[in-house]
Amino acid sequence: MTHLWRWLLMLLPFVLWGTAMTAMAPLVHSSSPVLVAALRLLPAGVAVLATLLALGRPLRVSCSDLPWLFLFALVDGTIFQFLLARGLASTGAGLGSILIDSQPLMVALLARVLFGEAINPVGWIGLSLGFLGIIFLGVPLPLFRYVVFSTKESISSTAWEDGELWMLAAAVAMASGTVLIRYASRSSEPIVITGWHMIIGSLPLVIWHLLTTHKLPIPTWSINEWLQMGYASLLGGALAYGIFFWLAYKIELTSFSTLGFLTPVFAIFSGGLLLGERLSATQWIGAILALSSVILVSQRRRLWGPPTLIGTSKELGV
Repeated sequence: MTHLWRWLLMLLPFVLWGTAMTAMAPLVHSSSPVLVAALRLLPAGVAVLATLLALGRPLRVSCSDLPWLFLFALVDGTIFQFLLARGLASTGAGLGSILIDSQPLMVALLARVLFGEAINPVGWIGLSLGFLGIIFLGVPLPLFRYVVFSTKESISSTAWEDGELWMLAAAVAMASGTVLIRYASRSSEPIVITGWHMIIGSLPLVIWHLLTTHKLPIPTWSINEWLQMGYASLLGGALAYGIFFWLAYKIELTSFSTLGFLTPVFAIFSGGLLLGERLSATQWIGAILALSSVILVSQRRRLWGPPTLIGTSKELGV
């Protein structure tokens, strides 16, 4: 039972993220990506710190961790959330979630370089399948033709307007944030760092919105839309990120972050059920490749042999 609860805890952030994508997708059209990103971060950060305060936990951040905290807030807060919201405006929840969750591939490579986490041949095959899946899923056709066939058609606007590259850029930011949490939490509590990084990361977005619209950051949404934003912020933000970054600090990054490939399952299901979104045949091939990747990478040690981890924290049931 203990092992089952650990797995459920590790899976929960990805369930919440997948369904939060569905909640956010309509909001970026009725408002703006900058505002939606800010409203996802700021209330979530306040909720995390208020909960810790109510539990009598200190909110102090070690002085040695402050530079890393600000970098973490900029990369995983400001940059990632803006790219995510901007990409959602063009891709939708299902495809957007698949693209954003290419980040486990990047986390695995970064964890290998920085923390010495082992990637055996089965893991490398899995990562290669995941990369191939992302190509099927997310590379805009004009960009693909330009790179492979050296066509002369313009790709500068089409690729970015389609949203796929916005999501892939967001995946890079999230992967970097997953690694940065370890540096930002060397002498501070990971959940405290998570709360502060959300608040700090939201401030540039709030300022950006005020400077570009000259309006208060309060959209004229319906009650239902505010409930969607609340779900994306408090459950898909505060709870999901709190659990994710606490576990990212505690356990082996490669296997844990690769569970992110399961997020699109929940995003596709909820997006199809609530928003009527559908994937193309090519995108389904990419989705199958991506999900095959998570199986191979997460089970790489069982399939190849006993694990050999260097320089990592103690695993939590992975």
